[in-house]
Amino acid sequence: MTGNSFSVSGYGPERAGWTRVFARDSLARRLDWPMLLAAIALSLLGSLLVYSATRNRTEINQGDPYYFLLRHLMNTGIGLALMIGTVWLGHRALRNAVPILYGLSVFGILAVLTPLGSTVNGAHSWIVLGGGFSLQPSEFVKITIILGMAMLLSARVDAGDKKYPDHRTVLQALGLAAVPILIVLLMPDLGSVMVMVIIILGVLLASGASNRWVFGLIGAGALGAIAVWQLHILDAYQINRFAAFANPDLDPAGVGYNTNQARIAIGSGGLTGAGLFHGSQTTGQFVPEQQTDFVYTVAGEELGFVGAGLIIVLLGVVLWRACRIARDSTELYGTVVAAGIVAWFAFQAFENIGMTLGIMPVTGLPLPFVSYGGSSMFAVWVAVGLLQSIKVQRPMSA
Repeated sequence: MTGNSFSVSGYGPERAGWTRVFARDSLARRLDWPMLLAAIALSLLGSLLVYSATRNRTEINQGDPYYFLLRHLMNTGIGLALMIGTVWLGHRALRNAVPILYGLSVFGILAVLTPLGSTVNGAHSWIVLGGGFSLQPSEFVKITIILGMAMLLSARVDAGDKKYPDHRTVLQALGLAAVPILIVLLMPDLGSVMVMVIIILGVLLASGASNRWVFGLIGAGALGAIAVWQLHILDAYQINRFAAFANPDLDPAGVGYNTNQARIAIGSGGLTGAGLFHGSQTTGQFVPEQQTDFVYTVAGEELGFVGAGLIIVLLGVVLWRACRIARDSTELYGTVVAAGIVAWFAFQAFENIGMTLGIMPVTGLPLPFVSYGGSSMFAVWVAVGLLQSIKVQRPMSA
């Protein structure tokens, strides 16, 4: 063996092929397997939780107890295919396609505001495709914001013209992100807007932009939140959710019902839980939207602290490996993309789990990889593909 080349003489064509697949510089060896396996484990564990939450829900499973299970597994399979396609294309090739992707994502969220849009659980953020399928374009906007801002902020730095993004470049990047955020706010989909703002903060911090922009953005966000409240942009159901968060005892049979039932379900699980498919709160269908936004309550009740903690550990592995990829990237573009994904996954997971525990307001954000939903599943797996591409295309040391 010389350098990264393997001698395969005497092994025959089939053995030589396998040698190439598992050679040190092969694609299979260069993937981040801890991240990939952790993400797959989360999706498979999510399929069991979704099945437990929906197998007795005849009003939504069309009389088939396996309806949501099979669709969740199908969504996971499609997500894996999208991840493979993203790795094959490469994050650098997608960098060149950012204008097209950005245009498509803006067109998608604009379409939601037309008669094509549909309201689900109070949020007018869906496009119903028929046959039981629907699309939430705002999930893919998260990806285009990351790619678009990373492209602008890293262009002159990676070219060697600048050490850090200048103020003009940062302003352009913020303008790029502001357009889809304002459109999503009109839906209104406050949860997605919160994630996008956190993504912007993560991207700016990773890019090396002046901290004045970060602090300024935080201040602008606070003023914007006050303005949204004062101008009555939020719908009544969103205001009620914040009111219930501020006062958990407010209307426990009404606006506070979801959070109260979620805490009862998780609290009843104890250390090891009631056993998969044996949770009384889950079987009795006391927790609304348990296959999507409140899927973590199934883990808390039926798998207990151990099972619920395992989900957090697996999410931690994904975030840990993503942070390593961001740190080890040899170009600012890769670092910024990876950091944006870390900010996205970390905040969305914290918000979802936090709202089931009553420490965060209910916003309707799914738990990455675990909650049922095609758009969310596809988006997070594309993000994993971007992370894998950054790692795979990083030059290897001799």
